[in-house]
Amino acid sequence: MNILIFGPNGSGKGTQGAILKEKYGMDHIESGAIFRSHIKGGTELGKKAKAYIDRGDLVPDELTIPMVLETLSKSKDKGWLLDGFPRSLAQAEALDKALAESGMKLDYVVEIVLDRQVAKERIMGRRLCANDNNHPNHIAFEAIKPVEKDGKLVCRVCGGELSTRADDQDEAAINKRHDIYYNDKDGTMAAVNYFKKKGGAKVISVDGSVPIKEVTALILKELA
Repeated sequence: MNILIFGPNGSGKGTQGAILKEKYGMDHIESGAIFRSHIKGGTELGKKAKAYIDRGDLVPDELTIPMVLETLSKSKDKGWLLDGFPRSLAQAEALDKALAESGMKLDYVVEIVLDRQVAKERIMGRRLCANDNNHPNHIAFEAIKPVEKDGKLVCRVCGGELSTRADDQDEAAINKRHDIYYNDKDGTMAAVNYFKKKGGAKVISVDGSVPIKEVTALILKELA
């Protein structure tokens, strides 16, 4: 099973991706994690990607597409869930072409729908676990609030150290990222609409404003 998952920053698509990975035993391929790995390792690609990410810009296709496709090919037999890519119409078209050329079938497109203002509020309150960025921690939501240990907040799932991304606290950067996502002309929403119009893969659109478990149930109902 091969799945594309879409949702604005703050919609919880990373959390849902981790749940689907566990249930179906597929690889959860998250473009941001690929970038972070290169940035942490100080690779040339990481240095170039970091400059764009810090500004809230898209990493150029010439850096992103070959890396993502190479990763997908490694998961061809196991199945994959791609999260955070494509982010533009051009990337959607390139991915569609590459999948066809490699003989990989896209089975589902999952879209988590969330109001832009709600998405921004979620971003500014989220905290990242040092052990797993997909462990949900948010200071504004009781169900996923971090826990206090020795006078500081730690991950509610594993007790790991928490941090915030600098761009998560920068409203201008958040707005820039959301400008890209909600752009239905050539941005991410245009990519979503591309796959909706193309047909072939089943498109699943779910309400991202409800609790995490409800979002999961809505998705699984359609995947079953």
